[in-house]
Amino acid sequence: MNPHGETPPYHYGTHYSSAMIVCSYLVRMEPFTQHFLRLQGGHFDLADRMFHSVKEAWNSASRHNMADVKELIPEFFYLPEFLVNSNNFDLGSKQSGVALGDVILPPWAKGDPREFIRMHRAALESDLVSHRLHHWIDLVFGHKQQGPPAVEAANVFHHLFYEGNVDIYNIDDPLKKTATIGFINNFGQIPKQLFKKAHPSKKMSQRSSTILDPNNIIPSQGVTPPEKLFFHNLDNLRPSLQPVKEVKGPVGQILYTEKAILAVEQNKVLMPPTYNKYVAWGFADHSLRIGNYDNDKTVFVCEAVAQECGEIVTCVCPNAKTIVTAGTSTVVTVWQYSARRRKLTVKVCLYGHEEAVTSLAASSAYNLVVSGSRDGVAIVWDIERGMFVRQLCVEGPSQPIAALAIDERTGDIATCAGSWLHVWSINGTLLGSADTRAQQVLCAAFSQTREWDPLHVVVTGNADGVVRVSAP
Repeated sequence: MNPHGETPPYHYGTHYSSAMIVCSYLVRMEPFTQHFLRLQGGHFDLADRMFHSVKEAWNSASRHNMADVKELIPEFFYLPEFLVNSNNFDLGSKQSGVALGDVILPPWAKGDPREFIRMHRAALESDLVSHRLHHWIDLVFGHKQQGPPAVEAANVFHHLFYEGNVDIYNIDDPLKKTATIGFINNFGQIPKQLFKKAHPSKKMSQRSSTILDPNNIIPSQGVTPPEKLFFHNLDNLRPSLQPVKEVKGPVGQILYTEKAILAVEQNKVLMPPTYNKYVAWGFADHSLRIGNYDNDKTVFVCEAVAQECGEIVTCVCPNAKTIVTAGTSTVVTVWQYSARRRKLTVKVCLYGHEEAVTSLAASSAYNLVVSGSRDGVAIVWDIERGMFVRQLCVEGPSQPIAALAIDERTGDIATCAGSWLHVWSINGTLLGSADTRAQQVLCAAFSQTREWDPLHVVVTGNADGVVRVSAP
């Protein structure tokens, strides 16, 4: 503001990122619904102004309303749940009479929020976007943020959005001071300028760029083409000349690392992140033991396990300090292990199952453990807080859950009971089910492709010795 109290000229009176914008996009999800209502004085906005359609939002920002400069929030690239009115909020009706519910998606999403997010993420990660990303950096963090370059780029915002333009401590009028603080808090602020010169473009590979065509999707750069994947062409499988590892009994875990392929027997599980130690159970004295992978020597024994959690049936290690066990007692026990002090203590006992726990899976990325029991019930636990999150169970006759898997990238969960495979989102939505029409599913794993890759699959191993591949 100049000495005469006049507001400097600007292109936009609203900001591209603010609490109001974030809450308006996420209004269908708590706790953002309550935040939105607070910003709106306790009620939803007029239905015609609410986020309702991706097409309408795009047309508003790109054609019809030049004051609409809203930036897409990260949830557009990873969280399909925000597009669904799963809480059945009464968002009102538009003047046309259309009631607001789920967000209307573009035709290429085929009405599927997950497909919309997947394609959106694929577009974001494409060479086409990467090659032009420096232009966005120039506008938001770079030399076109302020000064003459900002004017030339039509990138000037209201002066209150810029850091340092207003000294709130020197505003004497309490009403004006409160209004200014509220304006900055609720309607956004320009980030600190990081670059004074044009940002260079990203150096791209000489390989052909990915073109995103919803009618003809081409896998993004770096993805193994289908003909090279073993489940498309079994002839590409070649056994190694030497055994990867000779173990003393049936294999319980196989782990691929950058340096080697590791394997241990049943009733053993390797401890991350180095995997040079393992946890073992199933002994006559009901002890829990930790041993060295290389020489198979036991370095620690805890004999009080049966008193704490009954007979152990299954075990996982989310990290080097946490061991999770479960079994006949129906209790999921989280242990804290100190290698330096050679001590194993119970951190928390998790109660929720009514029958013996038959399988466990852990995710370090999401701090989750999933437990499955003999009655076909799977429970998701937050092991950081020691809390129940949700229960996963399908309708119909129940069978013991023999295998579980968690996708570390997306949080998707696979539960296997009998010959059936079920895949769930981390938020408990059943994404799909498949009957392998074979013997018992014994193990499952998610492919390690990128989460937006259309070739993403779940691999299961059945009691008939056949490895099967399913698309979620």
